[in-house]
Amino acid sequence: MNPTPSARILIADDEPLYLRTTGELLRKAGYTCVCVADAGAALHALHEAPFDLILSDLNMPGNLKLELLHEGRGNWPQIPMIVITGVPSVPSAIESVRLGIADYLLKPVKFEDLLGSVRRALVQSSSTTKVEVAPTDDSRTLNERYPEIIARCPQMIELLDIVDRVAAVDTNILITGESGTGKEVIARAIHQHSARRENRFQVIDCTAIPESLFESALFGHIKGSFTGAVKDQVGLLNQCDRGTAFFDELGELPATSQAKLLRAIQEQTFTPVGQSTPVQVDTRFICATNRNLELEVAAGRFRRDLFYRLGVIHIELPPLRDRGDDVLLLAERFLPQLKPAGSSVSGFSDATLRCFQQYDWPGNIRELRNAIERATALARTDCVEVGDLPEAVRQAAQPGMRKTLDVAASVSGLENSSRDEAIENAEHAYLSSLLEKHAGNISQAAQQAGLSRQGMHKLLKKHGIAAADYRR
Repeated sequence: MNPTPSARILIADDEPLYLRTTGELLRKAGYTCVCVADAGAALHALHEAPFDLILSDLNMPGNLKLELLHEGRGNWPQIPMIVITGVPSVPSAIESVRLGIADYLLKPVKFEDLLGSVRRALVQSSSTTKVEVAPTDDSRTLNERYPEIIARCPQMIELLDIVDRVAAVDTNILITGESGTGKEVIARAIHQHSARRENRFQVIDCTAIPESLFESALFGHIKGSFTGAVKDQVGLLNQCDRGTAFFDELGELPATSQAKLLRAIQEQTFTPVGQSTPVQVDTRFICATNRNLELEVAAGRFRRDLFYRLGVIHIELPPLRDRGDDVLLLAERFLPQLKPAGSSVSGFSDATLRCFQQYDWPGNIRELRNAIERATALARTDCVEVGDLPEAVRQAAQPGMRKTLDVAASVSGLENSSRDEAIENAEHAYLSSLLEKHAGNISQAAQQAGLSRQGMHKLLKKHGIAAADYRR
């Protein structure tokens, strides 16, 4: 799901031409931009009005010690930040990653690349929100132990059991799943329930470190080892000694960086740039990706030995569309967190809840969260209605399947039993016609019917219909 183009962006840069040009281009892309020339003005602007994203230069007045980065992340942690610099350095790259900067771009940067980074940052800005649990009788113990994870569907209860078991053992873990499914939430839960909980959980975003700086950022360097190395720098791995290193978006790691990471994992040692003696660390590695690494290995884009080294334990997160009523529990938990201050919104209409269940949520939990945040801001009453939802979600309220069943249900002059039979027959006939039209393709049939794949599978099972019988 693309972020709302009218998002407010604060741009801080002391180069007048770059500041003016970038602001104009982003405005043409539909964003609202406020441009300032130094860190002090940027901090003042942040205190005066809300922003959705910060684009910051490094070498500008008031930011020589990265004051804007530190105060920005400390006071407004919910606002993603992108660093754009013409003078890259390993210390600034390391500090940017440590602070959770969304991206670290080098000037000159193509506008298409900048725009892509802006869109990704706006979409991903809510990915670290916690999701709480609604306990059930069958899973009460696990839910009480992991209140940051909501789990009622069988797949998630089974996954929670795996998380509970692997937290106690000190082995490497690979977490896979679609974007927005909560991979970092699971990784943090494993760390918090492990013997390493008192030490650092270090997030290392593989997309945020330029390949040329990866080795220095990860392993550190000593003073004088290269131009700009004015002092010793401790690497990210050393900073999480006896803790957990979480490599996010591992599938984006370049081949040369993969080889260096593999050696560090195998040996639990590394050599800082410019140093001759290796450093020993005790670090647990948890990695996450939305890519199919087996396919990446087969295509030669990912090292087979690294895949096997990291995938000792493999946790696959289910997409939200396959989690049944978990979507409703998540919505209920998000509502009080996201509604604007002073808002009277306290619930969802029945039609809205049906939309939540019928929509496929390609952006998963992150998309659900964004949809609820939007809806609570637009709601005119104390109840979120279908009209408050994004268009893509609203469309789920008007499926062809529902229309067909309404016609069947309105048959007049029939007893209740006869009417129920008419509905069942109409449902069976409609499913058969959809599968015939789409040659047994369940995804296409479900899309036309306005149902999720899970919902379509349930109906097919209910009527004893096999999609394979319609494939040509």
